[in-house]
Amino acid sequence: MSSKSSGNTMQAITDEINPVASRIREIDARAAYNDEVLLAEIGYKQELKRKFSTFQIFGIAFSIMGLLPSISSTAASGLSSGPSGFLWSWLIASFFIFCVGLSISELGSAIPTSGGLYYWTYYYAPQKCRIVVSFVIGLSNSLALCSGLVSMSYGNAQEILAAVYITKDGNFKVTQPKTYGVFACCVFTQALCTCLSSKKIALMQSVSYICNTGLIVLFLIVLPVGTSINRNGFNDAKFIFGTVQNYSDWPIGFQFFLSMMTAVWTIGGFDSCIHMSEEAKNASYGVPIGVCGSISFTGFLGFFIIICTTACMDPEIIHLLESKTGFPMAQIIYDSLGKRWAIAMMSLIAVCQWFMGASLLASLSRQLWAFARDNALPFSSIVRVVDKRLKVPIRGILFGLIVALILGCLCLGGTTVAFALFSLGVCGNYLAWGAPIFFKLTSGKDRFHPGSFYLGNLWSKVVGWIACLWCLFIIIITMIPSTKHVTKSTMNYTVVIAGPFWILSIVYFYVYRKRFYHGPKSTIEFEYI
Repeated sequence: MSSKSSGNTMQAITDEINPVASRIREIDARAAYNDEVLLAEIGYKQELKRKFSTFQIFGIAFSIMGLLPSISSTAASGLSSGPSGFLWSWLIASFFIFCVGLSISELGSAIPTSGGLYYWTYYYAPQKCRIVVSFVIGLSNSLALCSGLVSMSYGNAQEILAAVYITKDGNFKVTQPKTYGVFACCVFTQALCTCLSSKKIALMQSVSYICNTGLIVLFLIVLPVGTSINRNGFNDAKFIFGTVQNYSDWPIGFQFFLSMMTAVWTIGGFDSCIHMSEEAKNASYGVPIGVCGSISFTGFLGFFIIICTTACMDPEIIHLLESKTGFPMAQIIYDSLGKRWAIAMMSLIAVCQWFMGASLLASLSRQLWAFARDNALPFSSIVRVVDKRLKVPIRGILFGLIVALILGCLCLGGTTVAFALFSLGVCGNYLAWGAPIFFKLTSGKDRFHPGSFYLGNLWSKVVGWIACLWCLFIIIITMIPSTKHVTKSTMNYTVVIAGPFWILSIVYFYVYRKRFYHGPKSTIEFEYI
């Protein structure tokens, strides 16, 4: 008897003994078939392996958000309006971001494809302008993801160097070249791991989820314990929930809006579920769960992390904002737990942030691959090729790596330029998220056919318009400098970068790319070589 026949016989025996296992396999096979049929209806053939479960789709978004590392990297922004400004700005921003996630989930459930954002824009936008608008949205989303990768890995490098600074008791100078060197190592190793098979990348999301969750649990336990031992008790409830302060020259109300950027920067990787949708099992159902689940889980846990942080920190916030470590969170941990625990916690945070970057690079590579598949990128014929053995867009990963290393060079210009680059990632994504939602509500309202996830005719519109207004608000906020009295070192150069980028994208399209990009195109009838 051949091994294949033997395997079939054993499978039949197993199915007879355990009918539940047989039923699960039938459901999985049907879901996989339905996914491929739906993708074919969208216009694409199945080129990647569907190895991501619903939990792993949730895991990649949660991993990219990297709750504690992200809050650690952006705590200075939140604390600039005081402890309760930090807390309530997080909660309010989380609600509006969830509205964006709900609207994105409806779109992702209806048309689950890796190039979702620019594909939806093309599908729902007015016919006269849909090609150029979808091109600008796709390019904006691609650059935003690249900027996000740079900001994560740059923050990762800062965390590593902060741990070194504490280890050496301050006898270590953190310089821009050192930061870039560590950043480049982070991005390069992330690219190596992202070139693994889809199954192994999916497994990495499970590991990342466990690491991030374990880190949060550890933080919520050891920080209060250390504070009770090493400091004179905790800050009271009035300080945590009712003390709004202002550590900028903006009016306190406006500074409160700027403090929302902690939540905006942290809860910002949920579109990764969209970019991984052609590798997701039962994508029409799993992608919305991944998007909404990651936003709500992160928003909920983040609220308690901020409560724990503000309860345990030094009430003299200026001491934290001016910490020589360069990280307020590192100083908070150091004050409560001492040197050894501070080194250990910052090291664990750095490890989790590395996973964040690896997950984002995986998502970025799928967006670049999908955009190249439609001939929208330079070198599209190279980038769109999928490795036939691993079924992974390795060339898309390498393309993302090269762009990230080039963008990272801008960080050598100092913190002002780095901040502008990071803000570009935020406003680029919010434009890419808001555009298809807006077009679905206006010119494309008759073309929208709900998938498995739908809020209903009334609430879909209400939530959609809230999401559009929030996206517009955040794009404006990211353009505003952190101080009222602007100098060349305090200027927010995001508006200088983002505006010309969008204009040049349109110019580039009409001058050159228009000959190649005609919107999403079917790949059903032919294969790329």
